[in-house]
Amino acid sequence: MGPKSDPETVALRKELEDLYNQLQEAQKKCADITLESGCNDVGNAPSVKLSTKKLMKGHLNKVNSVHYSGDSRHCVTGSLDGKLIIWDTYTGNKVQIIPLRSAWVMTVAYASSGNFVACGGMDNMCTIYDLNNRDTSGVAKMSRELAGYDGFLSSCRFLNDRTIITGSGDMKICQWDLETGRKTNDVVAHNGDVVSISLSLDGNSFITGSVDQTCKLWDVREMKPKQTFFGHTADVNSVCFHPSGYAFVTGSEDKTARMFDIRADQQIAQYKPPAANSGFTSCGLSISGRIILCGSDDNNVHMWDTLKTTHNGNFCGNIKRPKNQESLIQTIKEWFNFQVKSKKLHCFHFRNIIWT
Repeated sequence: MGPKSDPETVALRKELEDLYNQLQEAQKKCADITLESGCNDVGNAPSVKLSTKKLMKGHLNKVNSVHYSGDSRHCVTGSLDGKLIIWDTYTGNKVQIIPLRSAWVMTVAYASSGNFVACGGMDNMCTIYDLNNRDTSGVAKMSRELAGYDGFLSSCRFLNDRTIITGSGDMKICQWDLETGRKTNDVVAHNGDVVSISLSLDGNSFITGSVDQTCKLWDVREMKPKQTFFGHTADVNSVCFHPSGYAFVTGSEDKTARMFDIRADQQIAQYKPPAANSGFTSCGLSISGRIILCGSDDNNVHMWDTLKTTHNGNFCGNIKRPKNQESLIQTIKEWFNFQVKSKKLHCFHFRNIIWT
């Protein structure tokens, strides 16, 4: 049972709800057309059929985070087996294996230059590794350990080889100078854990998602929030900038994905699966931004046409769809064994798909 609210707190909460309702009404007045109706004359996106291009084996436990380098070929994965692995996704080969001091890794980041990777998690620390500088055993040397968090590290992204931004469970966004190892900015960003960060293509702004059910747009040069976006009714687990730079998409625990337009300062589309049984843990966009993909707790990758907001299929590993109840039970057993016993990492190359 939660703590009892005093009358002042109740009154303030009511005032906040009233202000939020007024904001929603003002937004509705400005929304003179919906995205779906505005795109009636646009042709449908082609039907998407995802397939596994490479099955990269190596981790011995759950893979919590994946991030690509700037060349869209190499990626880094962080796992609860206490390892970072650098992969060549074209060949499926391991490039480097980096043992970690703490196995509780929650986020990884690959510098666009390909020179550095970063990771962090329940150790309340962001650790940087130099991929071009190895020790006598051939392992990438640790370049920096960035301490000073009051909560777990949930997200990190390189701005360049000298600067990294991080989000953490202490509700803060921090910016670090990697040459000196000093914190250059320390900002209370949300009213809850900061769980996701997405950089714009020009690197001048970024979006954050939080368990406080909001997203915020930040200017890197000032490290100040420029806009706050409401709409979700549960944790915002993932955010992803649209390639145009004028919008972004989200995946939430409220079983919806959404698109927010920065210029309109509000939500312009909502995406739901045919059976909304699970929340979304991650989201991404095709290069043109026409297809949104979301990873779900139901073990599927769901896809939608971002303009038509229509569901465009889903992907469920290599498990065939059941035809009857008996095969459904067998499918569940196969999927459970596949998930629990194989401990494999699937790599989907949707990032290299171009839609028009």
